[in-house]
Amino acid sequence: MGENCVAPTSSHVTVRKRVAILFLCATVIMAGLVCRLAYLQFYKSAWLAENAVDQRVRDIPVEAKRGIIFDRNGRELAVSISTESVYAIPAEIRDPEETAAKLAAILALDANNLAAKLKKRQAFMWVKRKIDANTAKAVKMLNLPGIGLTQESQRYYPHDNVAAHILGFTGIDSQGLDGVELTFDNYLRGRPGSIVVEYDARGREIPQATHRFVPPTDGHNIYLTIDIVIQQIVERELERVVKDTQAKAATIIIMKPDTGEILALANRPDYNPNRFAEYSPKLWRNVAVSNAYEPGSTFKIITSAAAMSEKVVRLEDRFFDPGSVEVQGRHIRCWKHGGHGSQSFTQVVENSCNVGFVNIGLRLGSEAFYDYIEEFGFGRLTGIDLPGEAKGILIDKTKVKPINIATMAIGQSIAVTPIQLLTAVSAVANDGQFNRPQIVREVRDKSGQIIRGFQVDVISRVMEASVARELKGILEKVVEEGTGRNAYIEGFRIAGKTGTAQKVGGGGYLPDKYVASFIGFAPADHPQVAMLVIIDEPVGLYYGGQIAAPVFAAVMKDVLPYLKVAPQASASGGAESKEAHIVVPSVINLPIADAIQALQKAGLASRIEEAGERIADQIPKPGSRVPKNSTILLYTQTPRYIEGEVTVPDCTGKSLIEATNLLAELGLSIKPNGYGTKALRQDPAPGSKVVVGSVVTIYFE
Repeated sequence: MGENCVAPTSSHVTVRKRVAILFLCATVIMAGLVCRLAYLQFYKSAWLAENAVDQRVRDIPVEAKRGIIFDRNGRELAVSISTESVYAIPAEIRDPEETAAKLAAILALDANNLAAKLKKRQAFMWVKRKIDANTAKAVKMLNLPGIGLTQESQRYYPHDNVAAHILGFTGIDSQGLDGVELTFDNYLRGRPGSIVVEYDARGREIPQATHRFVPPTDGHNIYLTIDIVIQQIVERELERVVKDTQAKAATIIIMKPDTGEILALANRPDYNPNRFAEYSPKLWRNVAVSNAYEPGSTFKIITSAAAMSEKVVRLEDRFFDPGSVEVQGRHIRCWKHGGHGSQSFTQVVENSCNVGFVNIGLRLGSEAFYDYIEEFGFGRLTGIDLPGEAKGILIDKTKVKPINIATMAIGQSIAVTPIQLLTAVSAVANDGQFNRPQIVREVRDKSGQIIRGFQVDVISRVMEASVARELKGILEKVVEEGTGRNAYIEGFRIAGKTGTAQKVGGGGYLPDKYVASFIGFAPADHPQVAMLVIIDEPVGLYYGGQIAAPVFAAVMKDVLPYLKVAPQASASGGAESKEAHIVVPSVINLPIADAIQALQKAGLASRIEEAGERIADQIPKPGSRVPKNSTILLYTQTPRYIEGEVTVPDCTGKSLIEATNLLAELGLSIKPNGYGTKALRQDPAPGSKVVVGSVVTIYFE
């Protein structure tokens, strides 16, 4: 009977254990579900919501229209044009292989790769961006499920290569990649919009659903300091000098000294930003701001400014140049064989005498010289709003030796960028006030409101105004009587300095590789324009006074009248400067003996470059002004370049600016005669055939 009492108790315990285990399992399962629910609710909710929206909503992007880039006068330099882009919604595509095959045939894509992309599980994908109108029409005609087109913007540069290194270019997403397009991308880009469309589980558009359009915000417009007319004049002369001299490269920059505004900046070789991918990336490089080079004698302006400011030299101080000078066991030679002999400081600058400047540099000493070099902005960025600017190369002040000071005084042992040098010389032209160079004048929104205006950015005063005016007078004499005679323009006061620098290579200076340059400003007494001309590795003549100065004069002859700068006599009345120049006669097509005789009669020497019977071309060109006894190179086989003929347009009834613009487009120069608002007549007559580069005289009422 005792056994019968134990059995029910044991059975009850077993049941209780089983119930406890069941409840424990249920508790664990419920706890797991709660944890999973919490995980999904708090950690994965955003992901789940996003995927749910992706299944239900199609968000088609709408690109913002990029802002327009204008020149200073409101002429378009870069615009955005509408174009079509092909997109796909993979969930709606019924047959990826067939769709890919049809699209690939039209869009020139790989069918297999496209099919693989169309099979991916994603809400939206681009098939091909920014296609032409005919291709877009062909895609529309296919009417493929899941394939659509949307409008985007494509950048277009209406002047092709003109100002390419200033403007830069954009990428496939209309993002700035170079030039002003990059530095002002935040202003130009705008904010993209979208079209939101709802679909059901089978990928069909829901008719009564709320379709939402989020409009894009277009970018702001940029107004540059550049003047497109002056830019075209500069690029025309660059093309000409590169062909003339067969140079490796060339650069011209024009600046307003009083404000720091860049009126033109161009390099050769260049590229077309409409097709930038077809060019080597080396051609994208804006050497005017990113390349450092030894400036040679153009740097003597800075040496002169420092010496005159520190009063270590006076205008009447005398220097003797025997042809060379020894510094720390090294001989520095003057460019003139046998030297210049005894001369005043003014003559040292006029003659670009190396020996004289070495002595001036040593008088200054490293401490004072470096102070002025740094004050004039060398060894640091100018802050111009263009990408890739270089600082140049400056020897560490603590390691500099007398030989370094001697060579730096003549523009060696220091590397500067073109924009640095022009900015520094512009400070001299601006009576000692140093301004930051600027390339952007204004930023405006679509309604025309100014977002960012232009202000002169004064950095410092680098020299006293009275000293700057004295130096400007000396630099004017360089053009009237010294090495810069070929920069002379009749009726205008021109100040400037020539430069010829041997290029540096591995282990020292390279033979027969030079950089010829000229830097100057006009009018000398009240400068409106400062300009730097650099010609890299010219073939044949390589002195800055022979090949760079004439380019300076050719540009200035067009730019000064265009800017309405009135002609004026030189400080010395102009008589001496006229006598100091000889107009080069044309000897093209003459037999060699007759050509030599004609040049001798004009007071010029000659050198025959090729073996032939008649003269095919000459350098300098006919009509150039050169010093007496200059050597004219004569070519007897082929012209250095072929000049094409153009038809002279009708300029009668047009204003000076209109006539200048019209002629500049054809590569012709203008010579205004008289005063008035409208052109009365012209010579040559309208319809005449002339070579590119010819001068057209316009008579005003």
